[in-house]
Amino acid sequence: MASSHRSSPVPQGSSSDGFFKKEVDPAKHIRPVQSLPDVCPQEPTGDSNSLCVAPSLVTDQHRWTVYHSKVNLPAALNDPTLAKRESDFFTKTWGLDFVDTEVIPSFYLPQISKEHFIAYQQEISQREKIHERCKNICPPKDTFDRTLLHIHDKSRTDLEQVPKIFMKPDFALDDSLTFNSVLPWSHFNTAGGKGNRDAASSKLLQEKLSHYLDIVEVNIAHQISLRSEAFFHAMTSQHELQDYLKKTSQAVKMLRDKIAQIDKVMCEGSLHVLRLALTRNNCVKVYSKLKLMATVHQTQPTVQVLLSTSEFVGALDLIATTQEVLQQELQGIHSFRHLGSQLCELEKLIDKMMIAEFSTYSRSDLNRPLDGDCQVLEEERLVSLVFGLLKQRKLNFLEIYGEEMITTAKNIIKERVINKVSQIEEIDTDVVVKLADQMRMLNFPQWIDLLKDIFSKFTVFLQRVKATLNIIHSVVLSVLDKNQRTRELEEISQQRSAVKDTSLDTEVAYLTHEGLFISDAFGEGELTPAAVDTTSQRNTSPNSEPCSSDSVSEPECTDSSSSKEQTPASAAPGGLDSVVGEDMRLNDLELGKLATNIQDLLCSASDICHDRAVKFLMSRAKDGFLEKLNSTEFIALSRLVETFIMDTEQICGKKSTSLLGALQSQASKFVSRFHEERRTKLSLLLDNERWKQADVPAEFQDLVDSIADGKIALPEKKPAATEERKPAEVLIVEGHQYAVVGTVLLLIRIILEYCQCVDNIPSVTTDMLTRLTDLLKYFNSRSCQLVLGAGALQVVGLKTITTKNLALSSRCLQLIVHYIPVIRAHFEARLPPKQWSMLRHFDHITKDYHDHIAEISAKLVAIMDSLFDKLLSKYEVKAPVPSPCFRNICKQMTKMHEAIFDLLPEEQTQMLFLRINASYKLHLKKQLSHLNVINDGGPQNGLVTADVAFYTGNLQALKGLKDLDLNMAEIWEQKR
Repeated sequence: MASSHRSSPVPQGSSSDGFFKKEVDPAKHIRPVQSLPDVCPQEPTGDSNSLCVAPSLVTDQHRWTVYHSKVNLPAALNDPTLAKRESDFFTKTWGLDFVDTEVIPSFYLPQISKEHFIAYQQEISQREKIHERCKNICPPKDTFDRTLLHIHDKSRTDLEQVPKIFMKPDFALDDSLTFNSVLPWSHFNTAGGKGNRDAASSKLLQEKLSHYLDIVEVNIAHQISLRSEAFFHAMTSQHELQDYLKKTSQAVKMLRDKIAQIDKVMCEGSLHVLRLALTRNNCVKVYSKLKLMATVHQTQPTVQVLLSTSEFVGALDLIATTQEVLQQELQGIHSFRHLGSQLCELEKLIDKMMIAEFSTYSRSDLNRPLDGDCQVLEEERLVSLVFGLLKQRKLNFLEIYGEEMITTAKNIIKERVINKVSQIEEIDTDVVVKLADQMRMLNFPQWIDLLKDIFSKFTVFLQRVKATLNIIHSVVLSVLDKNQRTRELEEISQQRSAVKDTSLDTEVAYLTHEGLFISDAFGEGELTPAAVDTTSQRNTSPNSEPCSSDSVSEPECTDSSSSKEQTPASAAPGGLDSVVGEDMRLNDLELGKLATNIQDLLCSASDICHDRAVKFLMSRAKDGFLEKLNSTEFIALSRLVETFIMDTEQICGKKSTSLLGALQSQASKFVSRFHEERRTKLSLLLDNERWKQADVPAEFQDLVDSIADGKIALPEKKPAATEERKPAEVLIVEGHQYAVVGTVLLLIRIILEYCQCVDNIPSVTTDMLTRLTDLLKYFNSRSCQLVLGAGALQVVGLKTITTKNLALSSRCLQLIVHYIPVIRAHFEARLPPKQWSMLRHFDHITKDYHDHIAEISAKLVAIMDSLFDKLLSKYEVKAPVPSPCFRNICKQMTKMHEAIFDLLPEEQTQMLFLRINASYKLHLKKQLSHLNVINDGGPQNGLVTADVAFYTGNLQALKGLKDLDLNMAEIWEQKR
């Protein structure tokens, strides 16, 4: 098969692949599929043989050829490490591991047959016919090219004779260098006798140039002859083309006439109506724009009018609206180029005016007469100011209000003191210049009246502050609520718009020759409300274009201008809802923080009042005035302060601690002085007590009776009828008689004063409990020193401590022990549970008192024991009967009985005499054992029995001892 200089577009198969390629004559060249010839075919260059062998850079630059190969396959597979070369081709070139095996067909590749190419053959059959027809029309290009190349080589040889300077693209004879190169001046120089030679040279040059011209003309004629067929074909088709153009022109003319008729009949009127509608809309927009400009032009005078009436919110809204209009709808208008900066400066001026106005309002509101009127002063003015300050983010107005509160609180105290001092004639203001010194000259009733007046004014002051802050708080909460509702509405509108966007179909807007959309010509009535809202939002957004005749419709501009005109009226502070309707610059976090600061400011107002009250108290306490108050006066002061603290807590919702702390400090000093006075008084009473039974006045009996009724308090003094009641000998407590000394009566009264002080001043409960337990301990220890320790002998001058003194002391202690549980219950009801551990002091005191009572009983028994030891040691068993010893014993027992029977209860008397009797039997038994007297029925036994019988009879004859079991048989020793 002959090879071609071109690569075949399909693989060249063997003779067996006849299905893939038609059989052709081997003598003919196999050529690729050729397209129709160009009008001006490319000029062949070079040798045709070389074109057949070498690759063409033009045709084969994007196709791989063997010239791209760098290393052949045997060289790549040859192993240079082998010791010798094998004779087998595969092992020599592919290596020793090569094994000639049968290639197994792949399971993944289908078996290809002729049926797979039937569809392809049917598809390209028509193309193949066209291709064969084209080959018959056009001569083979390679033969034609060889002829052309042969002729071209000859032409190239001729053209090489022409100098290269004539072939340059920038060849021009007006250039001196080029002219000298083409026509040297040496050929035209006739001087020096060389005229004939120069003429011959000139003629030769002329012939040479003529030869060059002939060569060029021949080549041009040759090129024209090469394209003669195209020229003749163009000339032949020129007449046909003119006829076709004439017919086309006539068809176009007829079509234009028809279109003109259709345009005149069907479109011209409608388009004219649309143009008129657009013109009308544009005129309306221009009118609206001018009207809007006129409205904006009146902004500054309107703002001045609003500021003259303190309509700050309306002025700010008007400025904000005007700035928005300038940025969106009037942007780029030359006459308004300075209006924006002027409005910004005006807004800053309004900020300063609002702050000054709020300061003036706060001063006038807080400094008006405190006559009990708690109404807000000019509520609408306050709402307007607060909303304007919030709109401008001027949140420091609360600090201004706080400073005014401090100043007002100082002035309230100063005015009250001046007013009170001026009403007292005893104070000479010329001599005492300082106001604090004048205040210290007031006595307690005058001073407490002044303090009460100050507290009442402070209460009214706090109520006014609360009312004002409530208005401010309501404005803040309304703005916060409005922001939340606006956010919810925006979310709902976004959801609705998303639904509408998905449901709306896409519409085509036709463009007229004037560049306007036909949809712009429709009126507002044909637009849906949703579309109008969407357009309005688009045009009023910050990034929208300025309002123009091509982008904004009439209703939008009209509504925007009318809304701008009505803004000042709607923003007037006639009500809270109308004011909150505008956009705010504060977010929810800032508004919530501001609301918290308002509540803190109210608590701060309470703290300010309490701090000023503390300074007032401390100023009066410098000379020790408060420490010198009696319990009634201090209780009155304490109740007044506590009432004021509760009132302020009810108003502000927070309990201030400064005044309470000052009161507790003074209460601690009062308790210390209170306790020292009572302790000193008790000490004086004990030091002067002679330990004799005292009569009980009726008021003390009433005091005890009131305690029995569960009321631990000092009874009120009764009228003169009470004075006619005679004192009683004993104190009756719950049916029991107590013989007491006068000190104990006063001690009970002192204890009740402690309890009543706790009721009147609850804050000193723990301190009072500690002081009361100290007082009870002091009474116990001091009475023990005076009676048991016989201290009364030196202090009072008693000759001796009698059994009556001891019994009376024991009965007094029992009375105190009786009231300790009552006192404990009283304090337990007033102590918080976490402080109940302090009640254990009462248990310790009760134990100490019982120990003291037991020591007194032991002392009484010890007195009789020493008497028995003295008398019975001299006892002799002899006549007369009864013996003098037993007579003395019975006499002393009778005296003991007479001394204690009226003081101690019968049960205690019996128990005491049983212990005395036991001591008596012990000493008698010891003496009888010493005398060797036994129970043998002898004379001595009879005498002892008679004496013992006398003793027993006398003892049982005493009052209350009749049934006393003496068991006198124990005096005899048992027989061994």
